[in-house]
Amino acid sequence: MTAEIGQILLIFAGLAALFQGVFPFLGASLRDAALMRAARRAAVAQFALVLGAFCALAYAHATSDFSVRNVFENSHTAKPFIYKLTGVWGNHEGSMLLWSLILAAFGAAAALFGRQSALAARALGVQGLISVAFVAFIVFTSNPFLRLFPQPADGQDLNPLLQDPGLAVHPPFLYLGYVG
Repeated sequence: MTAEIGQILLIFAGLAALFQGVFPFLGASLRDAALMRAARRAAVAQFALVLGAFCALAYAHATSDFSVRNVFENSHTAKPFIYKLTGVWGNHEGSMLLWSLILAAFGAAAALFGRQSALAARALGVQGLISVAFVAFIVFTSNPFLRLFPQPADGQDLNPLLQDPGLAVHPPFLYLGYVG
């Protein structure tokens, strides 16, 4: 059920990103402050939804839910917890979800702490449209929530090159720099 919840949250995040991408441009062109403010709420909602999807995938990894293909391919019951957690972003699908999470976090930060102007609204709109592209890519081509039937007894394990404390923190910090 966790994978389905994560999938639904990711789809709703895509819809929130679409609203975030459309409302500010419409509001700026019509000089409607209410539409521009709606983009701020959509940015915060998008972050909360992507965070929920990321947490759903992290929970599937932490509990060794091998019915989720991503967990099966990147985890094992004998792995220490830190490597189960890093298995979330130790693959293409999870790494794209982490990228979207960081992008949504920067968008929410801009919405909460940025100025209220037409330029700021347009910047949020651009960020929303970029997020639409990333979330659509994840949902349609790199879905981390695909199920396996029947459920395997154990996973294939995380790539041995990624089982290093330095590489555990490397992708999140790298993405903070790339996306920020």
